[in-house]
Amino acid sequence: MRLNEIRDRDGATRAKKRLGRGIGSGLGKTAGRGTKGQKARSGVAIKGFEGGQMPLHRRLPKRGFNNIFAKKFNELNLGRVQAAVDAGLLDAKQPITVDALKEAGLIRRTKDGVRLLGHGELKSKLAFEVTGASGSAIKAVEAAGGTVTLKSITGREAPAADAIKAKRRAEKREALAAKAKGKSGKAAKAEGEAPAGADEAKPAKAAKAAKAKSGSAEEAAGKAPKKEKTAEAEDKKQSKPQAGKKDKS
Repeated sequence: MRLNEIRDRDGATRAKKRLGRGIGSGLGKTAGRGTKGQKARSGVAIKGFEGGQMPLHRRLPKRGFNNIFAKKFNELNLGRVQAAVDAGLLDAKQPITVDALKEAGLIRRTKDGVRLLGHGELKSKLAFEVTGASGSAIKAVEAAGGTVTLKSITGREAPAADAIKAKRRAEKREALAAKAKGKSGKAAKAEGEAPAGADEAKPAKAAKAAKAKSGSAEEAAGKAPKKEKTAEAEDKKQSKPQAGKKDKS
């Protein structure tokens, strides 16, 4: 083999088609485009055209949707992390970050972060700094004495969805507890004030009733002499002769 004998393998390169170079070339006149018309022109793409009837891609029903805001995470199980620690690829004394996992070869690309899953057994005490984690993974890490910190990669993104949901659940629980506490406090206050008000009202009602009773007794005592006086005056009037009238007898 000499340098001047080096060439590509058969079929590796092909000669360019020379279009419109006479009928003898086999690609003259219509240049391999068939007859004249719309499809023989450049810049035309008729995809799914079925002679005017409703094309197949429009006849079929559509299902679901594509979430343009969906994030793609690297899913990583605790068993693989423990295997990497045992192999010396990860330092258990240092925080387990996305960059550390990438250097250890557990993930290829960072994507939108790492989501920790709870499959496998974790024996080492590790401090994770990941984008997301399942409930079982968090429990397993904390049981081994480690911690899980949910952290964004760029710092410009919103907090992880798990942290947002946990915060909302905590706020909801606090609001319900405060509402229940407020209701119980009002009920206790109402129960404590009712007897005091009743006790204050009872003496007042009793005094009012006694006053009314004494007043009615005094009125009765004062009216009786008046009636006697009127009776005596009527007797005197009847006994006295009338001055204006003379006795005809």
